[in-house]
Amino acid sequence: MKKHIPNFITLLNLLSGCIAIVFAINSNFPAAALFVGLGIIFDFFDGFAARILNVKSDLGVQLDSLADMVTSGVVPGIIMFKLLELTIGAPDIIEQANSWNAMFSFKGFKGSIIPVAGFAITLASAYRLAKFNIDEDQQTYFKGLPTPANALLIMSLPLILEFQNSDLMNTTILNPYFLLGLTLVSCYLLNAPIKLFSLKFTSGGFAKNASRYIFLALSIVALIIFQFAAIPIIIAIYIVMSVLDEISAKKIKI
Repeated sequence: MKKHIPNFITLLNLLSGCIAIVFAINSNFPAAALFVGLGIIFDFFDGFAARILNVKSDLGVQLDSLADMVTSGVVPGIIMFKLLELTIGAPDIIEQANSWNAMFSFKGFKGSIIPVAGFAITLASAYRLAKFNIDEDQQTYFKGLPTPANALLIMSLPLILEFQNSDLMNTTILNPYFLLGLTLVSCYLLNAPIKLFSLKFTSGGFAKNASRYIFLALSIVALIIFQFAAIPIIIAIYIVMSVLDEISAKKIKI
């Protein structure tokens, strides 16, 4: 019976992602973010439960990636689609036929081509998860930004718009060039050949976990000061600290 517990938790991750999709499609971004957050929590605890119960399985690995694909892959793509849609509004087809955001119509559905670019995040997430499943090296570190971290990065944008009421941040986020640029950066980071440390703590005491403790402390401080705007900052700190750790490790080996 206990072997099914981690898989059940993984399915809760998948369920959370499905509910988040419904809210995201209906532009209820705070609710979508809530369920993405729940999904990420379940994603952490399914692996934790598998290790504690010593019931790791190939099925669990595959199921975990499928759940992540929905919660941390499909949902961020929809969010970026909706944000890009906001930046161009809902212009009339005739008036915008010759504009840079040329429209398309298919069996009564009308929309703009530009927001579809947001789904590049979904494609990059799928590619990243597939590579992860066949890469045996990623046990103590990640190659590229993990999909849950990337999902948090994208989900932070509508939350900043919704709750922080900053003209500067609002103007930046609702700039289509910023969103398209961030989409490209997101796709790159997901599959970048960069070693990023895992947040799984080892049993080596503070010395071996120093980066993790420092990162968590900085993250808490950033969240207190900047609220949702801290999330992109935290992602940047994570990447910079990981790169510095890798440089330091190479120097020690030399």
